[in-house]
Amino acid sequence: MRPRPAPGLKKARPAKPGLHPRNRHAGGYDFPKLVAACPELEPFVRRAPHGGPSIDFADPAAVKALNRALLLEAYGIRGWDIPPGYLCPPLPGRADYLHHLADLLAEGGTIPRGPAVRVLDIGTGASAIYPLVGHREYGWSFVGSDIDGAALTSAARILAANPGLEEAILLRKQTHPKAVLAGVVGPDEAFDLTLCNPPFHGSLREAREGTQRKWRNLGRGQNAKPVLNFGGQGAELWCEGGEAGFTRRLVEESARMPGQVLWFTTLISTSANLPAVQRALRQAGAREVRIIPMAQGQKQSRFVAWTFLSPEDRNRWRKRWSGL
Repeated sequence: MRPRPAPGLKKARPAKPGLHPRNRHAGGYDFPKLVAACPELEPFVRRAPHGGPSIDFADPAAVKALNRALLLEAYGIRGWDIPPGYLCPPLPGRADYLHHLADLLAEGGTIPRGPAVRVLDIGTGASAIYPLVGHREYGWSFVGSDIDGAALTSAARILAANPGLEEAILLRKQTHPKAVLAGVVGPDEAFDLTLCNPPFHGSLREAREGTQRKWRNLGRGQNAKPVLNFGGQGAELWCEGGEAGFTRRLVEESARMPGQVLWFTTLISTSANLPAVQRALRQAGAREVRIIPMAQGQKQSRFVAWTFLSPEDRNRWRKRWSGL
């Protein structure tokens, strides 16, 4: 039986330093409010060492319940769920990426909102987290691609449970395992942004070792066996060449459609991979490259953005957005 939250417990979990100022989760988790919106979260809430309520972040069922409550309370997303064995993404960090992308599109001016802004989410996964949050925050339209048919089926169920989302978020299967953009982006299709959280590891063995390290960092013993649905599916965790190899393929393919996307972007988890990515972008002929830092608590992250368009071309591109 899971511990129940202490009666009268009102204190929220401490804020996450470094989150984007527009991030709805920058003030921490208001567990009483979340439980009121989604009562199924309540059995997982417990008193944390800091004195306020929290959950066991090593328990995949607790993390899933927290995500479901956050998506319902903050974004009005109903019926969110993922199958066993798939990654349950940390929502504050995913939202942060989207807010920084909005700043990138704004270029110091007005953030473009509405369905005229088209975004490609490469590897949308079973959770479809980026399209869900991005559409609710900014009204953007999305295409979510993935090589995993079961993941797309899960994402489709979420969209079907929320009226209007099936029109705003399209799902496409990538049928070429080693391709990233090819086969997903049509020859006459244009996107304002691409976003991606690439597989980190270069092999299944590396992925398993990484899961074990994460499990130990969350307070589990040296020999503890991770819960099956804590680690994620293979395609979510590893690919040939790992993060660096995947990003290199993305850069190479982006150079073949330079005028179809305003800004290509991808998360880079390991800063040691940045020099190779920058070198690949120079070789590909990118006109401008930006590295945007992000932070969530003690975790430091960043994403790389690049474009093949000149500043003049980018200004002309923005005129496509209605209301600007």
